[in-house]
Amino acid sequence: MNTLQAIILAIIEGITEFLPVSSTGHMIIASSFFGIASDDFTKLFTIVIQLGAILSVVVLYFKRFFQTWDFYFKLFVAFIPAVVLGLLFSDLIDELLESPVTVAVSLLLGGIVLLKVDDWFNHSEDTKVTYLKAFKIGLYQCLAMVPGVSRSGASIVGGMSQKLARTSAAEFSFFLAVPTMFGATAKKCYDYYKDGFVLTHDQINLLIIGNVIAFIVALLAIKSFIGFLSKKGFKVFGYYRIAAGIILLIIHFFIHPLTII
Repeated sequence: MNTLQAIILAIIEGITEFLPVSSTGHMIIASSFFGIASDDFTKLFTIVIQLGAILSVVVLYFKRFFQTWDFYFKLFVAFIPAVVLGLLFSDLIDELLESPVTVAVSLLLGGIVLLKVDDWFNHSEDTKVTYLKAFKIGLYQCLAMVPGVSRSGASIVGGMSQKLARTSAAEFSFFLAVPTMFGATAKKCYDYYKDGFVLTHDQINLLIIGNVIAFIVALLAIKSFIGFLSKKGFKVFGYYRIAAGIILLIIHFFIHPLTII
């Protein structure tokens, strides 16, 4: 991976992290198109730069993020399922990260869900997250361990299924992303060093560049998404996912196989 490729992936991450379109899926597809090798550092990079994007939540929602202990306990409860399943299935998740076809199918199926989610769940203006709702949202978030599903999309839908208003579900999803991505980053870094790898000076620079760019781009994207979501809902993202999934499958099976080198 060179600097330009790192910048492109970081821009993609910043734009897509909070959209229900799967940032990891888009980075996997972009890596395939650009011929970026699927080595251990690339896998580390695609996880770690998500932390940069997630930190934009802390900046944009600074006052709301620092609340009562009750708020943090609810985030912890929602975080537990990702910890348990992430530890149990880390090897399988790594294998899925090398599969553009998995991403394409997930985009397609997730798009179909997003076309219907407003009709299914958009009947409440409830803004209160209980402990039970938090735990169930955390279970939904685990669906995003399959590349292409979208962490934000799964957790927002999870919130709406618990009768939360769209914007309240989206904001809780953003807050939940902070401990989730801190945990994912720590686990990925630990595994990287446990396997005997040491970051080079150039790789450290790429991680810094990626995190900074993802952070800046995410700052610009997150507010726009909240405004759009409250007015328009999910259908646009559903159509986008379906179109993207179909195009990727056509490319893979009829034009040129998409592979992570």
